[in-house]
Amino acid sequence: VPLRLFIMNATGSAAESAAEHVFINPEIVRRKGSAEGEEGCLSIPGLYGQVRRSEQIVVNAFDLDGQEFEMDLEDLEARVVQHENDHIDGVLFIDRMTETARRELEPRLADFEAQFRRQQASGAIPPDDVLERTLRGFEPDGVSTASS
Repeated sequence: VPLRLFIMNATGSAAESAAEHVFINPEIVRRKGSAEGEEGCLSIPGLYGQVRRSEQIVVNAFDLDGQEFEMDLEDLEARVVQHENDHIDGVLFIDRMTETARRELEPRLADFEAQFRRQQASGAIPPDDVLERTLRGFEPDGVSTASS
């Protein structure tokens, strides 16, 4: 089943479950304004950078019951939805940074990759070919879109 989904809780608190929203097959249908703000990501721990995003968005999605809904979001919630929606499209926040800002992060990104490769060498993380096979298993047609 081709599902693209994420869960948002802009409070960051598991205790505030009412703030949790599930977005299945989301589509951002309107954008308004633009603001730059600092972002980070659990995918690249400890790395932060300025990213320009729409200040307000309208997103259509489905909930866990299969019901379609639309949300008008602004500020932090709009930023979170855009960030998470990028993830399901294979885009990281560093891909949205200006070339100059990203260049400043290159040494830290290189260090992050070096740590990853060391963990692969120690066996803590599977080698690239195993990761590729795993990813291919998630593709609807069995062909990976990940690049080497």
